[in-house]
Amino acid sequence: CSETKQHNVSPVDNGNAKECITSVLKGLETIAPLVRSVEETPEPISTEVQGTIPSWINGNLLRNGPGKFEFGNTHYNHWFDGMAMLHQFKIDKGQVTYMSRFLHSDAYKKNSEQNRIVMSEFGTIAMPDPCKNIFQRFLSRFEMIEPTDNASVSFVKYKGDYYVSTETNFIHKVNPENLETLEKVDWSKFIAVNGATAHPHYDPDGTTYNMGNSYGSKGALYNIIRVPPEKTDATDTLQGAKILCSIVPASKSHPSYYHSFAMSENYVVFIEQPIKMDLLKIVTCKLRGKALSEGIYWDPKQETVFHLVDKRTGEVSSVKYHTKAISTFHQINAFEEDGLLMLDICCADDGQAINNYLIQNLRKSGDALDEVYNAMCRAFPRRFVLPLHVTSETPTGQNLNTRPSSTGTCVKISGDKVFCQHENLHGDDLQEYGGLEFPQINYKRYNTQPYRYFYGCGFRHLVGDSLLKMDLNNKMLKVWYQKGFFPSEPVFVPSPDAVEEDDGVILSVVLTPSQDKATFLLVLDAKTFEELGRANVPVNMAYGFHGTFSASA
Repeated sequence: CSETKQHNVSPVDNGNAKECITSVLKGLETIAPLVRSVEETPEPISTEVQGTIPSWINGNLLRNGPGKFEFGNTHYNHWFDGMAMLHQFKIDKGQVTYMSRFLHSDAYKKNSEQNRIVMSEFGTIAMPDPCKNIFQRFLSRFEMIEPTDNASVSFVKYKGDYYVSTETNFIHKVNPENLETLEKVDWSKFIAVNGATAHPHYDPDGTTYNMGNSYGSKGALYNIIRVPPEKTDATDTLQGAKILCSIVPASKSHPSYYHSFAMSENYVVFIEQPIKMDLLKIVTCKLRGKALSEGIYWDPKQETVFHLVDKRTGEVSSVKYHTKAISTFHQINAFEEDGLLMLDICCADDGQAINNYLIQNLRKSGDALDEVYNAMCRAFPRRFVLPLHVTSETPTGQNLNTRPSSTGTCVKISGDKVFCQHENLHGDDLQEYGGLEFPQINYKRYNTQPYRYFYGCGFRHLVGDSLLKMDLNNKMLKVWYQKGFFPSEPVFVPSPDAVEEDDGVILSVVLTPSQDKATFLLVLDAKTFEELGRANVPVNMAYGFHGTFSASA
């Protein structure tokens, strides 16, 4: 792969040139084997350990992602559409076993029974049943698309139980010990929402926060959700969930798409970004024979707005914090200090990425693959500083960021509008690694708190091709990279006697598209970023999305 260069694409919008940081690469290796259907491994198999896996690691690394991309002669179009496959790496006394199972969602079962795609997904519209007569097929186009329960994004926890989640109203309770699908749960049976993100946040007591949209007679609303930490009954799922507050979109018929949100000790931060959903297009997609994804578009003329919500009272701050048009999928952390809220997120200056992750793009090779990659904007970690105590007395036109070490600015423009310019949480060297995504921290001890380190994947390809550790004290990187190896989102596991923030290990599942069944679980020392050991798993896997470590009791 040739040298990475910084290359600024300046599409002109509104007469303002906008910088989008891209990397120009030549000769990218094909990753088509990472987006192919794979077999499940329903019984645990042993792995061959090289090096040493610390004996104190005791629990399951649980991972989620697509694993099946076609049924019969029908196939999915978008990476997010593939059927959820759940993976478990059980680590005990330095040994590792692996198993995987398809989530037995209604989508998976119905598609399997008919050996064709019958449930529409994000980027794929299911065709009418060929067995119906022409009139029935015509009428079926006027039905709303049934939301999918193909929960392929992540593992999440509510009231101590594990669920797998996507972004619709359906989640599935699963058994982390054998990956069995236990129960389909519908958010809309508990609160008035039409879905929820796959990235909830957790308070230390187990209270869980999430966000979901509702679509009613008043148009769309963004809702902050709170789920209590305790069950009142053994069969409890989302009982007691409450809508903490609702936020009105800038445009009720074109609300923003969001994949996650941020949370500090006292606030939930909702990021209203210019990735927009055209609700009319989405509602009529079946009628028009178009996928739901075609109703999502990037509008660079809109600013991005940060909304603050008090977690205790549900009060939405009247002060709105604006920045230029950016897109974000994952936030890193948020914390309060000196009357300021530091919001750390991975973001890009363009929001087209979601439309580029078509399976046909991921399966390209040669110049065609290079072209897809080089056209995409890279995501970088950035800090926005939000002043918390803006009143009518606060002067306009001056920087309210009082932290001498921070280069971010926040300026009151008018009564309740503050404009923020970010500080980069990286040096120039991060551009050589293609930016950073899939950020993770030592969540249990440092989420909502001042912190020093975060971890992520470098993206010199359409999927992660390196593991990165950022030290915020000096913005220096530590890197794990081996050519031809593609690591998943890094998961931090603290050591039992941890004193310092980075005392522990990083777990990542590494795939090698150029070799058959050459997958391994990688264990790095989180402090030094040196490899401690790896467990070779003799199976092929598709590249997945998110995971979590579940410590054994």
